[in-house]
Amino acid sequence: MAKKTGSIGGSWPLFGDMCGWIFKIVARPFFTAGNVFQIHQSQAQAKFKSVQEKLARGESALIVGLGVAGHNAGVALARVSNEHGIEFLSNDEEERFTGIKHYGEFPTQGLLSLQRRLQEMGKTADDIDAWCLSWDYIAMGPNTWARWLEEFPFSWRNGLPSAMPKLPFLKIQIASTYASKQIRDLLNMQQAPTLLAMPHHENHAAFSYAVSPFAADGKDTLVLVLDGLGDEGAISVFKGNSAGLQKMYCNESFVDSLGLFYSVISSTQGGWTTLSSEGRYMGAAAWGDSERLTNRYYKLLREIFHFAPNGEIFINRQLANWQNSGEIVPYTPRLSKLIGPPISRERMWNPDAVLSVDDVEHAAITKDRVDMAAATQLVFEDALFHIIDHHVRATGIDRLVMTGGTALNCVANMRLLEHYNEAWFTRNFERNTKLQIWVPPIPGDAGVTIGAAYQFALRAGAKCGPSLEHAFYCGMPPTTEDIDAAIQSDDEIEFRDLGSIHVQEELEDIADMMAYVMSQNGVLGIFQGSAETGPRALGHRSILANPCNPLSLQIINERVKFREKVRPLAPMVTREAAEKFWDLAPGAAANNYSAYNYMVLTVPANKLGHETVPAVVHFDG
Repeated sequence: MAKKTGSIGGSWPLFGDMCGWIFKIVARPFFTAGNVFQIHQSQAQAKFKSVQEKLARGESALIVGLGVAGHNAGVALARVSNEHGIEFLSNDEEERFTGIKHYGEFPTQGLLSLQRRLQEMGKTADDIDAWCLSWDYIAMGPNTWARWLEEFPFSWRNGLPSAMPKLPFLKIQIASTYASKQIRDLLNMQQAPTLLAMPHHENHAAFSYAVSPFAADGKDTLVLVLDGLGDEGAISVFKGNSAGLQKMYCNESFVDSLGLFYSVISSTQGGWTTLSSEGRYMGAAAWGDSERLTNRYYKLLREIFHFAPNGEIFINRQLANWQNSGEIVPYTPRLSKLIGPPISRERMWNPDAVLSVDDVEHAAITKDRVDMAAATQLVFEDALFHIIDHHVRATGIDRLVMTGGTALNCVANMRLLEHYNEAWFTRNFERNTKLQIWVPPIPGDAGVTIGAAYQFALRAGAKCGPSLEHAFYCGMPPTTEDIDAAIQSDDEIEFRDLGSIHVQEELEDIADMMAYVMSQNGVLGIFQGSAETGPRALGHRSILANPCNPLSLQIINERVKFREKVRPLAPMVTREAAEKFWDLAPGAAANNYSAYNYMVLTVPANKLGHETVPAVVHFDG
């Protein structure tokens, strides 16, 4: 255990709690007027009872999940029945309609898409049995203000909109009180719907567990939720089994957060804004020194966490300053002295500020920066292992579902598979097993809309339903007429009909043509069916290139789009080819290694992989 240095916990927690309590009393009438209710309130209980009665009669129920304010707005739909359990029907992310990443305003297009889906089913919005929100907006306000005001007066900047521009709490809470009437007016409903404020981390956990390959047999599974913050805390641990989901732990802190740590450091050291910085910084870490004994930043940065007993993690508030000033002044002078000053928001995305590895072999400052990225990744992994290690040891459970935004850290997920292998369980439990890990394609906040629907259904007593087999749930599949109209609307596009993929012979001809184009280092775009939900392109909205050419990334950048070198290309292969070129982890074998299909796990390439498909082997192998 690391020696405690610095300070942990708020300065005035009782004052913060009192302010949060007052805020809750003042705010509740506004939520009631806006038809927003927490799950323990009578209005929500009536919805649970109504669905339970429908299921008991052998009927099905339609549940909508909603992100009406805050980043990753969207609309999801699930159908629930005793016969089939919970069925995942759609997860329409508003950003796919607006073209604005992490879009955070009212999801108009997502709701109109829902209306079209309902029309195809012979239903209307008035037939929806429950409307479930992706956050407990009622709890969010008091808990947020309680944690901020526990540092008052030093935390006064957190009241400014610029403190957390991607998640403006007061604006979000106000917007949620108008959403019910907006939905009624947009969808021509007879009355404004009752909106149920579903706890955020439970939304993450409910969906991720229910669609995992572990839910089917009802055996114990750990579900770990780690993100920037929820409406109660930033770290939650659940146990899933045939009895449902039981919360084992929540840290009840927005400050002591692995997600915030990684977001702030990756943004202020990498030069990208938050929500865009994390994946890029993880990729850049491959060029840095990943040895804990030799990376000079690792020991310095590790002081930012206190590793407490029972798997608890606390931020050192003598180093971190985001609990006082958000993104405005995120470092204390001491942290700036240790790792260098933060890149200001005004300089984000500036070519002179953004971390580029193009000159890493020549510029000492670039080598310094990638070493910092590697140190950040190592410290994040230390904290992640500290949490998981305690709960695995305490329970003996050998199955883990990872969710929350940090579960997109596919490098850390791979490290878990490497560490908690058969040898570890033999040494610690004298059991011939290993930690089996699964991560959904939407562990981040794009997944809490459908997660809200799943949480409601599980609380109503529904069975989990089928395991997830793909991620193509975003938007309606385009018709041939839709595609023709889109192509013909641009005079600069030349097109010709190559045949139908529904005719076997023509499908094979098209596949042969595509393979030939790529073998000649051409670049193809593939557009088919509903889009992927989640941040990864998985074959329905993807750019394809030659994996055998080490210059494919450069070719894509020149011909199609700018893509930084720190963002690797991923292979699209059959299971047989994957086993040929990569060393698949036994701990990821659940459901035919399905987690690898969602780009949430990295995997080491073997010698043949390095030689044959270098374009899809990252700098670190």
